[in-house]
Amino acid sequence: MSTRIRWLGHSCLLLETNGQNVLIDPFLTGNPKAAATAEQVPADLILISHGHGDHVGDAVAIAQRTGATVLSNYEISTWLQQAPRGLSKLHGLQHGGGYTFDSGIRVKLTLAFHGSALPDGSNGGNPCGFLITCADGIKLYDAADTGLFGDMALIGEEGLDLAILPIGDYYTMGPDDAVRAVKLLKPRFVLPIHYNTFPPITQDASAWAARVKGETPATPVVLQPGEWFEIPSKQSSGRA
Repeated sequence: MSTRIRWLGHSCLLLETNGQNVLIDPFLTGNPKAAATAEQVPADLILISHGHGDHVGDAVAIAQRTGATVLSNYEISTWLQQAPRGLSKLHGLQHGGGYTFDSGIRVKLTLAFHGSALPDGSNGGNPCGFLITCADGIKLYDAADTGLFGDMALIGEEGLDLAILPIGDYYTMGPDDAVRAVKLLKPRFVLPIHYNTFPPITQDASAWAARVKGETPATPVVLQPGEWFEIPSKQSSGRA
């Protein structure tokens, strides 16, 4: 089975791989660009990059409905256990740590430079990105909400098939730094997120994609909310 990813608006992504549905930063209710509702999306695994409401989103309700496991940093996992949330299927990792599921999916937490206070003001620990290795060998890096940092070059040494980068500016890196990030990460494909949801993060993704195409070897993939991208294998794309 192929690995594909669907952008659901803002930073919410649905990854389908090896019969598993991995839902990332499920901000759907209250998201003006959401391409699905919290009642519609499937989930076997939910990843939460940090504590802000536009990333925790509907994670609790979706986990309760689907029985999904939630993976986040330790502080967020502790918060999710507490009443009134009461979740129990949790993995609370920390930066540099990873976990391999029985499905063959491995998730490792990476650095991210941002905030992480939870919606009720609780300590959300440190924000993170995700390095995801699928059972078919496809590797994805979701930077989540972050500024540019030089250690992206180390993440790029993993050999990335897809990098997912914020381009909205204001709260995260903007288009200029996101192009620099592509140069450090050296992915085969790159997908922009966290833009055009609200006025402060309005960006021209097509113009950014043209820069990526002209200044880097990566292939930009600009999706509309709700659209899918099937990640080609290295063999089919002609890159080792």
